[in-house]
Amino acid sequence: MRTGFKSKLTGMAIAAACAIVAAPAAYAESLSDAMASAYKTSGLLEQNRATLRAADEDVAIARSALRPTLTYALNQTFSDPDTGIVNNTGWRTSATLTASILVFDFGRSKKAIELQKQLVLATRDNLVGIEQQVLLRAVQAYLNVRSAVENAQLQSNSVRVLTQELRAANDRFEVGEVTQTDVALARARLAAARANEASARGGLEIAREEYKAVTGYYPHTLTAPPAPPMTAKTVEAAQAVARDRHPNILAAQHNVDAADLGVAISKDSMKPMIVGQAQSQWVKDAPISTGPFTPPNIRDQVSHSVGVSLQGTIYAGGRLSAEYRKAIAQSEAARAGLHQTRIAVDQGVANAWAQLAIASASLEATDRQIRASRVALRGAREEASLGSRTTLDVLNAEQELLNAEAARITAQSNQYFAVYSLLSSMGLLTAEHLNLGVVTYDPEAYYNTVQSAPVYRVSPQGERLDLVLEALGKK
Repeated sequence: MRTGFKSKLTGMAIAAACAIVAAPAAYAESLSDAMASAYKTSGLLEQNRATLRAADEDVAIARSALRPTLTYALNQTFSDPDTGIVNNTGWRTSATLTASILVFDFGRSKKAIELQKQLVLATRDNLVGIEQQVLLRAVQAYLNVRSAVENAQLQSNSVRVLTQELRAANDRFEVGEVTQTDVALARARLAAARANEASARGGLEIAREEYKAVTGYYPHTLTAPPAPPMTAKTVEAAQAVARDRHPNILAAQHNVDAADLGVAISKDSMKPMIVGQAQSQWVKDAPISTGPFTPPNIRDQVSHSVGVSLQGTIYAGGRLSAEYRKAIAQSEAARAGLHQTRIAVDQGVANAWAQLAIASASLEATDRQIRASRVALRGAREEASLGSRTTLDVLNAEQELLNAEAARITAQSNQYFAVYSLLSSMGLLTAEHLNLGVVTYDPEAYYNTVQSAPVYRVSPQGERLDLVLEALGKK
């Protein structure tokens, strides 16, 4: 049973590797294709776009405070009737229509609108940060699949070479040139190579599943990554770009502005406000009769009133003062958060720069290691044929070459990933900056539709369809 499962897994992995390596060129996928697919299918992006639309609605909610409100009330009441009056049931029906509008509140409502606008801008920047995470994950998934394919091929080739070495060791043992120990060593190395091959195939399956989770489909032929995009000439230049462009810093700056507005709003909350009000009321009493021979008297009352009221709080148990102090503390926390964000971004750029330098140096070193290992292996085989080298020496030389080639695969993948990590740390890993050729999400489309607080429902799907049609020139 275990043998059958292993054979099945091996067959699936080989088929997957062949499909990735030898599929028709028409199905070849580039790194840009993978990132574009991740951008279009990411559920995380959809979730945060919905969060942004919710923040857009907060602007409309804040704006509604400056507009008139119209409310109604229908009441049916019962009071204990006077039993001395015939037909007095004690029921009363009333209807009230009230219109009110804020006249003056020391600019508190306008500041609330500006506060929500700052939070919208911060949410937009957070969405850009999520976009960078999605695209960087796509880069990692793409590179992992390519590395897994190359590693699986490398391990398969190692098994083939060691199989030939074992066969040669057996032949030499038959003629007495080597001992049983040499044969056992060759057999042990072959068994280890087969284990590594199985591990590499399993790693390929894991990489394929991650690729599907990111892009929405399994990989086909993956082309070699393009030339790395330009980043910066120095780490200082990269940090300067990051301070101006990184979404985390921009979001933190908007949060500071929002917190400062919160302090002003809390202070203005201690001041009174003037509200204008107009009201119409209709009241209908139950029938009233003063005697057995007197017809009921139905009372209908209609009244109208217009007025202005000055409203304010004299004492609220210290709540207003506590809210003001809380707003000040939140403003200080936001400024400290901005400072910490700048430090974290500078550190992230420096770390990414160092990782890129490490990966580049490792790739150069492994290239030299591979060249030297090939020379050493060729010499070990020639010397072994002359009897001056043992089978173990040849196997060790082959293992050195295998390790060097595997290290190069990892170093090359790390170098590409370090470049895109540096772009992300600079705030430049976006679909727009990379020119991925996808219809990007327009954060202002929904905002411009709802900022005036319309009374109808807005469909983000409809807005998105309009954008697609406009991009295709069909509208």
